[in-house]
Amino acid sequence: MTTDLPMIPAAKPLIGQEERDAVDRVLASGMVAQGPEVAAFEEEFGAALVAGRECVAVNSGTSGQHLGMLALGLGPGDEVIVPSFTFAATANSVAVSGATPVFVDVDPETFSLDPAAVEAAITERTVGIQPVHLYGHPAPMDELLRIADAHGLWIFEDAAQAHGATWQGAPVGSFGRGAMFSLYPTKNMTSGEGGMVATDGPELARQVRLLRNQGMEKQYANEVAGFNNRMTDIHAAIGRVQLGKLPAWTARRQELAAHFDAHLEGVVTPVVREGAVHVYHQYTVRIEGASAAERDAFATALREEHAVGCGVYYPTPVHRLDTFRADLDLPVTEMLAREVLSIPVHPSVSDGDRDRIVAAVNAVAKAGA
Repeated sequence: MTTDLPMIPAAKPLIGQEERDAVDRVLASGMVAQGPEVAAFEEEFGAALVAGRECVAVNSGTSGQHLGMLALGLGPGDEVIVPSFTFAATANSVAVSGATPVFVDVDPETFSLDPAAVEAAITERTVGIQPVHLYGHPAPMDELLRIADAHGLWIFEDAAQAHGATWQGAPVGSFGRGAMFSLYPTKNMTSGEGGMVATDGPELARQVRLLRNQGMEKQYANEVAGFNNRMTDIHAAIGRVQLGKLPAWTARRQELAAHFDAHLEGVVTPVVREGAVHVYHQYTVRIEGASAAERDAFATALREEHAVGCGVYYPTPVHRLDTFRADLDLPVTEMLAREVLSIPVHPSVSDGDRDRIVAAVNAVAKAGA
């Protein structure tokens, strides 16, 4: 069966006239590389989202991860504990620094690092922990900080999907030595492309700034071997506009999620732990007990029979990708990779779309019961 209904996209960037006007303003100024817009964006982002921490804008979230951990001294011989149930960039940023990502299992309800698994994976080579606030739900930072402090490790947060999320009243990105936020087009806010590194003080911020700009603070006065990972003023101008829209967009995501929680049937809906504020970059359900093929058939039915877009984040655990091929037993990660399915929760989902999504999920779940 097919449908003539318009497709509800799984994700959708929201770019309006205000963003276009901001770009025009920068182009008219003639200052299009890293300049005053970037500096203003860094300051505003820090004040709005990470309790005033000093922030450094870069050209992608992955660059932010890479440079942030390099600034902490990460290098060959070091190990960093990471989840396998995440996007590959989490581990890639460790590997391209010459260090080794050590994959551990996650909590089946929140998809975040399992603190017990983290503690069990610590060796004499471990230098840090990289928790992921996956889908917008914060990791259990109090427990992870306790472990890190007990073993003399740093924490660098992967907050790519968690702009505005909080844990026990504190914003993600304000717990570890540093944190990365992605500003990719489909994230909760975008700069067109880009990333932001939140730091715990001026020393780390300066190191990230050096690394993003060929090792220079002053032109031709190179202090370290660095990269060209700068953000342009064009992208920063877009990001500044989006930052102002983020609170309303987050509220809409949470409103949609609450409706899904109350009305979806036949699937496992997301858990929100006490003390957590979830910002729903993705609204991810589980098709409990499904094989990967059965989950994929569920997704195909949503798309083809009901015109409801959806996505699987992520179908292959990172430790099983060709780049790593680690022989590990991570049962929760393997289960989630078979069962998860994300449905549209972006702010452009209308009430009518919302009701269509609920009806579609419930119909497909019932048909497969």
